[in-house]
Amino acid sequence: MPRVTNKPRKRKDGRFEVRLSVRENGRSKRISVFGKTAKETEAKAREIKTAIERGTFSRDRTTLAGYAQAWLERKAREVRPRTIEIYRIELAYALPSLKDPQAPDPLGKRKLQDTKPAHIREVLDALAERYSTRTVRMVRQRLHQVLEDALRMELVHRNAAHPVQVKAARGEAKPKAGRALEPHEISALLAALDAHKDPRTALLLRLLLACGLRVGEALGLQWQDLDPEAGTLTIARAWSHNRLTEPKTATSERVVPVPHATLTRLVEYRAWLTDQLGGLTPRTWMFPGDDPSRPLDYRAPHHALKRITERLGLPPLRIHDLRHSYGSHLLANGAPVEVVAERLGHSTPNLTLSVYRHLLERERKGWLLDPEDLVAPRPQA
Repeated sequence: MPRVTNKPRKRKDGRFEVRLSVRENGRSKRISVFGKTAKETEAKAREIKTAIERGTFSRDRTTLAGYAQAWLERKAREVRPRTIEIYRIELAYALPSLKDPQAPDPLGKRKLQDTKPAHIREVLDALAERYSTRTVRMVRQRLHQVLEDALRMELVHRNAAHPVQVKAARGEAKPKAGRALEPHEISALLAALDAHKDPRTALLLRLLLACGLRVGEALGLQWQDLDPEAGTLTIARAWSHNRLTEPKTATSERVVPVPHATLTRLVEYRAWLTDQLGGLTPRTWMFPGDDPSRPLDYRAPHHALKRITERLGLPPLRIHDLRHSYGSHLLANGAPVEVVAERLGHSTPNLTLSVYRHLLERERKGWLLDPEDLVAPRPQA
């Protein structure tokens, strides 16, 4: 049990000192606590004494920025390089030294143990004056992940980012959520894809809608990934921002069924592409670019979808909304959430429900409750 061994004493350098006697690993050790005034020094000593009694005291001098850097290095073994790049950019808003080691970084230089909610709040408030609420929320989320990891490792006794909330300023527009296409929109889009002049982008967009693929997963497909007999596609790689990567997460590596109508078009498209290229190999890209040794440019499907929706007069549609639509319609038609999570390559069904469960107009109208039916059910006709 720690004890204050003396009153604050003034040192020759002008600082005050209090010495605590503690036991670490069965041995008695002394800790010196310093301050500018006797009152400040006694307060620090009491705070350390309380932390020791709670079992939360540590003399580890790891800084928040140092731990964040180590966290990024560990996460790099779990997620794609592009994801790590985004994590680093988001954390660097609050911890500039992650981007430039010479940059002033008051929060990052704090010891992990000394980081408090007020410190997080101060940095986020400053960011809110220059950036959107969405950006500040993402920064807070990354800090929360880093500190939650430190909490699991028992390096801190609480997550300092947990009590800090980020709310939108009055009048600020809320970020747009993904939307699911209505059946009539899907019908118009499929007809437009069948008539599209470029079979590559047309069939790629159809796969996003019919199989729930991410655009990078579709671009990364090779002909060896198609099993026409089983009617399946194997997701084994991704082409993201014009470079080859592994799938987004471990659960993103999966086998997905291809609906019959889409499978028929895939087989017909393979025959067309064989004529265009003079033959195919198992490693030929399913959607090759002008240079057949590389897939289509990452931006090509985005531009194609924008032109198609504008021509059809449909509301603005992001390419990821095709995947949203796939998950939402599966759920709306009674598919178990575990099945939908597996098809989409999600790590947990909870993620599927939180991100892809968009109520359709026909579904909203279908859910009615007449209180009279609860009291006196109507006779069946």
